[in-house]
Amino acid sequence: MSEEVTKEDLRQFSLHLFDKIECLFKNTNLVKKETDDPEWLKSKGVRKLLDISAGSVQNLRMTQKVRFKKVLGSYYYNKEDLLKLFNDE
Repeated sequence: MSEEVTKEDLRQFSLHLFDKIECLFKNTNLVKKETDDPEWLKSKGVRKLLDISAGSVQNLRMTQKVRFKKVLGSYYYNKEDLLKLFNDE
């Protein structure tokens, strides 16, 4: 006994498949957004976020207005401190 596949069957299958794919993309985007918002930013990210020069970033570090860490020659700045500093002023 063979069952024939109709156009309507294919249409329903495609809708179901598209719904599943859409759910996968939504879940992937949620995970990506959480990882795209790091707590610590490199100097380049700070300059881009605040639209300031490299010298200004260095000045913030030297005057200890924001927390920073040096890892293998790269400086990382605390994003919360930066936003708080520039929202207060």
